[in-house]
Amino acid sequence: MTTELMTSAITLTSVTKSYSTTAPAALHGVNLDILPGTSTAIVGPSGSGKSTILRIIAGLEDANGGRVRLSGRDVTALLPEQRGISMVFQRPLLFPHLTVLDNVAFADRAAGVSRAQAREQAREHLEMVQMGTFASRSPQSLSGGQQQRVAVARALAAKPSVLLLDEPFSALDPGLKDEMHAMIASIRAAVNPTILFVTHDRDEASAMAERIVVLENGQLLQHDTVDHVFHQPASLAVARLLGGKNAFAGVVDNGVHHSAIGAVAIDAHVASGPATLVFRHEAVTASLRLTGSPSSDAGLTAAHPDAAACQRLGPRELRGTVTAAVQRGPRRELVVRVGDADVHTEAAPGNLLSVGDPVTVSLPCEALWTVPA
Repeated sequence: MTTELMTSAITLTSVTKSYSTTAPAALHGVNLDILPGTSTAIVGPSGSGKSTILRIIAGLEDANGGRVRLSGRDVTALLPEQRGISMVFQRPLLFPHLTVLDNVAFADRAAGVSRAQAREQAREHLEMVQMGTFASRSPQSLSGGQQQRVAVARALAAKPSVLLLDEPFSALDPGLKDEMHAMIASIRAAVNPTILFVTHDRDEASAMAERIVVLENGQLLQHDTVDHVFHQPASLAVARLLGGKNAFAGVVDNGVHHSAIGAVAIDAHVASGPATLVFRHEAVTASLRLTGSPSSDAGLTAAHPDAAACQRLGPRELRGTVTAAVQRGPRRELVVRVGDADVHTEAAPGNLLSVGDPVTVSLPCEALWTVPA
């Protein structure tokens, strides 16, 4: 057994899943390693296989091929109750005939723990999710957010090696979601479980996880840190799935990317040839341009042909005109026409830009990335 298998909390090796011989496979040879004590989000479009992965890890679905290991132990053939895993679903699934306290105590009672001891431990887990004062209540008397807190407490009471969350907060409003994210953070600080969760919400993924797994059509496209997945995607598909709006096909020549928005120096040591320039719209800003202000294009010439050109020259500045402006809370998203291309960006703080305004779009070096064409 390899060291990697010994140190990973969850290891999937060549896991495949098909629900029928006529439908496309739900998972195609997925390989995945999740380290102990980490929180990892699985994101992707509907039907990409996100929940299937969780159900196979939990033992609720059988894989057609491949292996599942938990802390190095092969659990592929084990029943769900033999795996030491707890799972929380989108619906709380609490027992309506039991009190909140006895719902949380259920796992210990099923394991043969005395009622008094099981309830004592259940109270500790209810306090962990800030539901201690609701112990004697019926689940039906609770709000949706409160029921999910109890469901999380019940899952933790089973003392799992891994906690799986299948979109448990998707039905909650934004304010309650923020509260649940804070609750998960406090739980991690207290007991440090390994968490793997599915979400459609990119903001939720970045708020709750250190790492993100990106799936599409049953294939794992990237597994990396939150920052890398958002700002250094492995492919154009990953960039799009994570909400990236800027992608410009072109060619890299000696550290400079040439596309419809012009010549842009990049910092990464990218081989010359076809490549697509990508950058997050949140990472670039537009400011009002005074009529007659000089363009920064003049500084980008063959005199700076290497991959460090961006750092020497500073942020690339593009000149364009605002063609669309949408207010999103405190942020103002813009579409700026640069030559024959549209650049998605945000207004710099304090700049109330509108359609028709001439602007300069600043591209910081660290925001720029290229993916295979």
